[in-house]
Amino acid sequence: MADFSLSSDQAKALETLLKWVKKPSSPSITLGGYAGTGKTTIAAALRAVLARNQQDLRVAFCAFTGKASQVLRNTLEEREALHEDDTCGTIHSLLYSPMMDKEGAIIGWQRSKDVEADLIVVDEASMLNQRLWLDVLGAGKPVIAIGDHGQLPPIEGSFNLLEKPDLTLERIHRQAEGHPIIQLAHEVRITGKIPSGKFGKGVRKYSWATDDASDINGAIEEIMDRDPDDRLLLCGRNKTRIELNRSMRHKLGRESDEPESGDRLVCLKNEYTQSLPIYNGMTGIVETCEPEGKHWYSMGIDFLEDGRRFDGLVSRYGFMSDKMKETIDGLSHKEMGSRFDFGYALTVHKAQGSQAKEVVLFEERFQKMDDEMWRRWLYTAVTRAREKLTVIGQE
Repeated sequence: MADFSLSSDQAKALETLLKWVKKPSSPSITLGGYAGTGKTTIAAALRAVLARNQQDLRVAFCAFTGKASQVLRNTLEEREALHEDDTCGTIHSLLYSPMMDKEGAIIGWQRSKDVEADLIVVDEASMLNQRLWLDVLGAGKPVIAIGDHGQLPPIEGSFNLLEKPDLTLERIHRQAEGHPIIQLAHEVRITGKIPSGKFGKGVRKYSWATDDASDINGAIEEIMDRDPDDRLLLCGRNKTRIELNRSMRHKLGRESDEPESGDRLVCLKNEYTQSLPIYNGMTGIVETCEPEGKHWYSMGIDFLEDGRRFDGLVSRYGFMSDKMKETIDGLSHKEMGSRFDFGYALTVHKAQGSQAKEVVLFEERFQKMDDEMWRRWLYTAVTRAREKLTVIGQE
């Protein structure tokens, strides 16, 4: 496998995966790898070898978000490892099929009766909750799940698919060596600390304890004045998230707390009653928004992850709320409406499935957060950034 320049731990992981694919000893096998260790390189190398040894094998590559599936597709295509009968898309597009009307418009979705593949490879698998993972296994195909085992577990519940992966990659691949964000991520994973200062082009930490307050406020003001596209504002507390969302919307000329067309939203709660499920943490853009009675907005939302559209009732009570209301007097659970809030700023937990060219992190640690969870929180936040990272916090 000289074409892929595999390190010793990558080569060992690839050999194990090839043996497992040839004779699966379980329904699935998991591969965990930290940022920069070459997880997608393994996926491409695996496909290249399988193409030589099992020419008729069909592989379905998938990821939780559309962005992640596109990154995976780009890597596979660059390595010429995506073959004619392979597919690469979101998990949702793999497991669900559209229902069409006579004019060809999509009027709903249903679970696919059969996944037309011999092997499923799931990327960014650390994001999967238990219900979605069981749906993947329910396809009845052998599954390879690949993800970063250093990140936070999924938003809901205690399920963590990559808590103890079958295989691990921990050595930074040579192509990622020297990348300031990758280097900082690995230091954070070990120490749980980001000291103030610069860590390379576009990567900096400001500390209220050591830096001049006017410099920090000036940096924040400059960041907030820039176009919010392909940028994430991350924090720890819902109170901070609400303040950041309100400030960002004011910058865009939106004075009220009422959602408008063009607003960026984030889903707050898994919703399985829709024709196609929506999941906690998914982000989208408001296309249409009209008041609907006392409790709801009638909204059309285009999701950024996979181009999917939501049309339905959205609860008024999720917006700018520090704590989501689980019950509303006079409304049954089915009448509550879907839960969304503004998504210009997210908590790190909500941002697990997202990445952006630029990330601004407001460092906030909860009192009840132990050192291990804090390292995961900080590591997850840092690895949301592709090119630029600004951290604002304590020393």
